[in-house]
Parts: sequence; structure tokens; C-alpha cells
Amino acid sequence: MAPDGRGDFDFLFGAWVVRNRRLAERLKGCTEWEEFPGTCRARPILGGLGNMDEFTLERPSGQMLAVTLRLYDPGSGEWSIYWAASAGRGRFDVPVVGRFDGPRGEFYAQEAFEGRHIFSRFIWTVQGPEACRWEQAYSADGGRSWETNWTMDFTRRA
Repeated sequence: MAPDGRGDFDFLFGAWVVRNRRLAERLKGCTEWEEFPGTCRARPILGGLGNMDEFTLERPSGQMLAVTLRLYDPGSGEWSIYWAASAGRGRFDVPVVGRFDGPRGEFYAQEAFEGRHIFSRFIWTVQGPEACRWEQAYSADGGRSWETNWTMDFTRRA
């Protein structure tokens, strides 16, 4: 029997140093990136049906705290990923939903951004036990083209 996927994010458990690159403006043709450090600590919850992490991001505009909640649905084999940040509205963003295929996971949502509906995408890439990468992209044209607007390169802390 094939594994059901609830261990897909086990690679993330523990403490990380995170190198962030984030577009200054999104979906406006911007090419200016801000780079900043961060830290992350991830752990399982709900007996393996979920996990969460807490971030501290040292952005040039000031420190931002964030939390991610991931929940696995064994029936569909999909993950729902929720994100909330201290710079936000005091609630979780619309979840992105998807799954892993080997070391790469793709997760999608439709959400409102600056008064219009867009698609958003997260891609997780496992690069080994000591490194992984997350990236976020937006599409304003129904998914025909994507603008990557934030990347995080994770390196495991000693």
C-alpha cells in the first residue's frame, strides 16, 4: 500500500535559518527584490495529521512574526496550508491546497489581491536533509503565466 502523504512535511521539522528574497511590489512588473534573514521552527501536531511552524522575519521595514498551519486530508491525499503574519489582518490567509510528487510539492489557491481575483501558488522543494526551498508566485491571467514574488531558502540550524 502506498504511503498516504501525512509524512510529506516531516523534512521540515526542526529549526532553520531562512534566506528570504521578496519582490518589493507584486503583479506590477517590479524587478526590485528585498533580501532579509529569518528563522523558522517546525513541529508536527494532531498525531501527524498536521504541522505548524513559527517564523521570525527581519525585514528592512521591521520584524515580522508569522505562523503556518498545514492540515492533511487522508481522504483526498491533499494538504491545506494556512499562513498568518503579524503584518496581516489578524486571520489566516485563504489556504493553498495540493500535494507532493516526490521531493516537490505544489499548492494552489484563488484569492483576492489588491481588489482583484488572482491565483496563488506555493512550491516546496526538498533538497536533502539539510536544505529545502519554498517559493510563492501569483498569476493574474488564470494561471497562464506566473510571477514568482517570494523565495525562502532554508538551511538547517545546528
